[in-house]
Amino acid sequence: MSKNFKTFRTVILAAVAATTGIIAVGATPLAAHEHKEAAAPNIVETAQSTGVHNTLVAAVTAADLASTLSNPGPFTVFAPTDTAFAKLPEGTVSTLLRPENKGTLTNVLVYHAVSGSVTSADLIKLINKHGGEATIETLAGQNLTARLSGDNIIITDAKGRATAVTTADVQTSNGVIHVTDGVFLPA
Repeated sequence: MSKNFKTFRTVILAAVAATTGIIAVGATPLAAHEHKEAAAPNIVETAQSTGVHNTLVAAVTAADLASTLSNPGPFTVFAPTDTAFAKLPEGTVSTLLRPENKGTLTNVLVYHAVSGSVTSADLIKLINKHGGEATIETLAGQNLTARLSGDNIIITDAKGRATAVTTADVQTSNGVIHVTDGVFLPA
C-alpha cells in the first residue's frame, strides 16, 4: 500500500446545508484507490504515514479514537501538524496525554472532526454563499468558523484562534484530511 497520498484519486463528495450555513454532510461511500487490490489508507493510517502528525496520532491513540477514525465514516479531519502542537503553551500536550485528562483530550480532538467528507471546494462554496464566513459544526457539537484570506482557508475556533489550512483535500478511504498550522481549542 502506497504511503504517497499524491497518488490518491481526488474525490469530491459532500452536501452543504443550503440555508443555515452549517455543513451537514450525509454518509456517501468513497471511491477506492485506483488499484483495486489495495484500498486507500484510512484517516489514521494516513496520519501515521506523514511523519508530521506524530503528536496527533499519539493523542488519537491516548483518547481511544483510533478505531472510530478508522471506521467507514466518512469524516473530515482538520489535522494539526507536530509543529502546530508545539505552538501550544509548554506542557499542554503532555498534560492532555495523561490518562486522567482523557475526557478533555477527546473533546479537543473531536473538535477537529466533521461528519462527512468536506473538500476545500465545498468550504469555499459555503464561505462565498454566506457572505465570506461559514459555520462548521464539529463532532464535539461546537462550531468552527471558516473564511478566506486570499487563497487560503482560515478556520477560527471558539477561542478566537485563527488557523490556516496548509494542505487541503488529502483523500483517504473514509474521508478527507485538511492539514492545519494550528490546534483548535473548544470553548
